[in-house]
Amino acid sequence: MTERRPLRNPDGSPRLPELVPDPATVPSQNVSNWNIANALTMVRIALVPVFGWLLLARGGQDHGLRIGAFAVFTLASLTDRIDGELARSRGLVTDFGKMMDPIADKALMGMALIGLCLIDRLPWWVTIVILVREIGITLLRLSILRHGVLPASRGGKVKTFLQAVAVGLFVLPLVGWPNVVAWVILLLAVVVTVLTGVDYVFRALRLRRGERV
Repeated sequence: MTERRPLRNPDGSPRLPELVPDPATVPSQNVSNWNIANALTMVRIALVPVFGWLLLARGGQDHGLRIGAFAVFTLASLTDRIDGELARSRGLVTDFGKMMDPIADKALMGMALIGLCLIDRLPWWVTIVILVREIGITLLRLSILRHGVLPASRGGKVKTFLQAVAVGLFVLPLVGWPNVVAWVILLLAVVVTVLTGVDYVFRALRLRRGERV
C-alpha cells in the first residue's frame, strides 16, 4: 500500500506536487546516438527533398504528384510525433536528437511553405510571418540557455498541429469549399503562431529574471 503524501507542509502552506523533469531538458548520459528515435528524425530529414520534388515537379500542376507530396508530408509529420514519444518513453533522449529534431521540423515546414509559395498556392506574407516566428523563437531559446530551458507550451503544440493540418491541405489540389476550409485553418494557424511567439518572448524574459515559467 503506497504512502499518501500530506497535502500541506509542516508550516501549514499547501504542498506543491512533485515536478518530474522533461527528459528532453536533461543532459544525455550514456545514451547511444544510434537509436530508433534518432533514426526516425534522420528519416524525416531525408524525406524533405523527396517531398519538395513531388510538390514542385511540373510546376505543381500534376495532381498525382501533389497527392504523393501530401503522403510524404503526412509520413514525415508522423515521425515527428513518434520519435519524440519513443525518446521519452524508452530513455533514448540524446543531445544529437535534441539538436536535430527541431532542425528536421523547420526544414520540413520551411520546404512546404516556400514550395507552396513557388507554385502560387500561398502568399509570401504567410510564409514570412511563420518562418520569422519559428527562427526567432529558436534563436531566443538558444540565447537564454544559460538561464534555463524554455519548454514548449500547450499553445505551441496547438500551433504546430494547426500548421501541419493547414499546410497538408494546401499541398493537396483542393478546390471549392475544401479550399475555403484550408484557408480558415491557415489563418487560425497564423494567429496562433503570432500569439504563441509573443508568449514565448514574455516567458523568456521571466526566465532571465529567474522566475518560474
